[in-house]
Amino acid sequence: MANMMDYLDWRGDLTFEASPFNEVDNLILAQLVYVDFEGIVPETGEERTGDCDGKGAVQEGVPLWEASEKFWSEHTKEEILARVSMTKSAAFVMEKMAQTVRFKDIRLWGYVNEISDEEQSQFSVVCVTLPDESIYVAFRGTDNTITGWREDFNMGYLSETPGQLKAVAYMERMIKPEHGVIRVGGHSKGGNLAVYASVKCNEALQERIIAVYSNDGPGFRRDMIESAQYQKMLPKIHTILPESSIVGMLLEHQEKYEVVRSSHSGIQQHDATSWEVLGASFVYVKEVAAQSLILDEAMKAWLYQLDGEEREQIVDTVFGMLEEANIKTVDDFYNSKWKKVQELMKAKNRLPEANQKLFAKALKLLWKTGNDTVKKNVKQAVMDMRTAASLTEQSEQE
Repeated sequence: MANMMDYLDWRGDLTFEASPFNEVDNLILAQLVYVDFEGIVPETGEERTGDCDGKGAVQEGVPLWEASEKFWSEHTKEEILARVSMTKSAAFVMEKMAQTVRFKDIRLWGYVNEISDEEQSQFSVVCVTLPDESIYVAFRGTDNTITGWREDFNMGYLSETPGQLKAVAYMERMIKPEHGVIRVGGHSKGGNLAVYASVKCNEALQERIIAVYSNDGPGFRRDMIESAQYQKMLPKIHTILPESSIVGMLLEHQEKYEVVRSSHSGIQQHDATSWEVLGASFVYVKEVAAQSLILDEAMKAWLYQLDGEEREQIVDTVFGMLEEANIKTVDDFYNSKWKKVQELMKAKNRLPEANQKLFAKALKLLWKTGNDTVKKNVKQAVMDMRTAASLTEQSEQE
């Protein structure tokens, strides 16, 4: 089935004036921030760079076609393809975008890419100016770094992460009164940051935001989604999930979400290039797959049996093992160093006794909760089948 790359073939010759901004454009722009624009896109939005607009004004940022040319002059396709991360496709999406009438002249600016092991934070973002001078702020999801993955897990016990706080500060620093209306979005953790920044930024900015897109992004703690600030932004939030979503089902959502058909299966559906497209929209299904609902129910039931301090200790234990094995990226994890991690996990005496007991308790709870959830869902399915059969029998008798 067709995906965003096919969309660029089908509609790449249409300007935004001829065909207005749509949900597929959102997902495509959210992919751009996965590209390494270091030294290519300016970090500050205050600098005025680029070509004149024909009216004597100097435009802000770097045209996409120019950014693509510079990127590929510094990287080879073989180098990009050799990476483990599913986000490696973003560079090829950018290359194709730069060849289209629709996207080639959009301007990129405000690129930030910060990884802090000390803060346990991975934060990256870029602003895109569209032809009508509207702004799309694209927050990056979890990248290839273990630090980025740890921040995802930290969301399970922290009321706010360093990345979320940086997202708010970035929006308030970068977006100026002279900029047009604002759309905010991201894929994976980037979707979470987009929602958080939109909910927590100042009121003047919030009034200019016309849409917030969370593309398979995790939710929030219950206190966040029940807050007045979240409720105010809720009508503008668009959450889009693949049918076998795992990442996007994490934590709590209150907004309605739409479910997209994917050409992949399981966790691979998190790859946004697998989401099916028809015309100017996604191909939707009625609801997420049963296995996603079961996993979501089991994980939430498990987490709520552990208090915040216990969740923190579990995360510290797991990522401490990875740190001791000098595993810094997903590529490291999939290579031979994984054997070293296995050895560390077997070394019981390396963990304090309290951590060992907590780890054992957490695993036992996870197994029991998962088992109970599966049994409950199977039992419910059998009951539903019996009810349906009974109704059919009654109908036939009548």
